[in-house]
Amino acid sequence: MKEFMMIFIGESYTDLGLSPEQVQSRLQKWMAWHAKMDSAGIVKHGEALHDGAKSIKGVGKVITDGPYVESKEIVGGYYVIKAESMDHAIEEAKNYPDFDLGGGVEVREIMVFEG
Repeated sequence: MKEFMMIFIGESYTDLGLSPEQVQSRLQKWMAWHAKMDSAGIVKHGEALHDGAKSIKGVGKVITDGPYVESKEIVGGYYVIKAESMDHAIEEAKNYPDFDLGGGVEVREIMVFEG
């Protein structure tokens, strides 16, 4: 089995104006998805992330605040899963609960270094 990271990208629930009840409904969908992957033995770990971010770039180590002007989208969290292949990881990612809110999932294989 290989390891893959699913990176969740979308607008924050706060920016979307979701009510507390809507947020609770979303959280239940997330917990159901997590439980499904957990019972299949494929989810290793994952976390939700706070909306704010700092980016440090370049030789001068310039620090900027995020989310950034170019996009309202944030990286809202991630899962690390075990899967047979990229296709298998993508099939699991298709159950991401926030597609209907315009969110997306970036799936990347985790690189293993020998030695």
